Amino acid sequence: MHQQRRNWCDCSTKKQRSFDAKQVQRMKILVVAEQRDGKVKKAGWEAVRAGRTLADATRGEVIALVIGNAIKEAAAGAGNYGAHRALAVEHPRLSAYSTTAYTKIVAEAAKQSGATVVLIPATSQGKDYAPRVAVRLEAGLAADCTSLSVDNGTIVATRPIYAGKAVTDVRITSPMQVFTLRPNVFTAGEPSATAATVDVFNVTLSEEDFRSVVTDVKQSSGKLDVAEADIIVSGGRGLKGPEHFVMIEELAEVLGAAVGASRAVVDAGWRPHDEQVGQTGKTVSPSLYIAVAISGAIQHLAGMSSSKYIVAINKDKDAPIFQVADYGIVGDAFEVVPAVTAAAKQLLGK
Repeated sequence: MHQQRRNWCDCSTKKQRSFDAKQVQRMKILVVAEQRDGKVKKAGWEAVRAGRTLADATRGEVIALVIGNAIKEAAAGAGNYGAHRALAVEHPRLSAYSTTAYTKIVAEAAKQSGATVVLIPATSQGKDYAPRVAVRLEAGLAADCTSLSVDNGTIVATRPIYAGKAVTDVRITSPMQVFTLRPNVFTAGEPSATAATVDVFNVTLSEEDFRSVVTDVKQSSGKLDVAEADIIVSGGRGLKGPEHFVMIEELAEVLGAAVGASRAVVDAGWRPHDEQVGQTGKTVSPSLYIAVAISGAIQHLAGMSSSKYIVAINKDKDAPIFQVADYGIVGDAFEVVPAVTAAAKQLLGK
């Protein structure tokens, strides 16, 4: 086993960020608290808490927006994470996601609430409609942000560039500003006992706003989404076949982790696309990322290099994955993974 330190190139110049709060304009921040099946997702609460941090720095206000059907109770929970009030948009057809409907609702909510800043989780949904919202609002967009701060009343967003090889600080100069926030990077924190006042926000929706019709919904029971999981165990082409992913699934089950996969594995049909980690899959930032038999192609590294801790298991000591790994095990995955699983079971008492 060997440990390596990750090298990051920061192409921005960091400056001391301090200002007189009395002299800055109060920000009104609209935060989309994404929900699924009537429950706000972790990424949604992370965005609300991030919005509250910005609001506190500018004596501003945070308005949480929850879109769905029968979600008033979920919207009230926004107060537990710092929202001053919440807007609930309910419609039977909003039980399923619609790009055009969400775009219209978020843009209208921003306009009518007087918000000048819109925060959206950078989930698969958020990445889809956020650019459309920005166009409607004639707003600048900073995507996949990993940090937000305030400098003299202006939001400074930190985001990765060049496939994660560098990070940069950006400022949006347009009156309206839209930011998408990478899941698992911002901290939701512990909820308080403060419920938010919920107002029903009415938006007229027509058939034109539901251009796609959902005919069937299939959901894997108990399956963790790699985009939101705190621990991920990913497998690559070095596993030689889909039948060997049983090792990955067993280790993931012991650790309470999500199962991920490289692009080569997904392209080969071994695993579903929703497990793909990488530039053309999902960008993840878990506390622990275990890469098994993954060489570390640049597109894969772009999707997971911001993980807090990375463990690589590969028999090729020169594999690129070791360049970003905090801990590396050079060895045969078919021998190492069962040993790691057994040790984890013993340690965790399973």
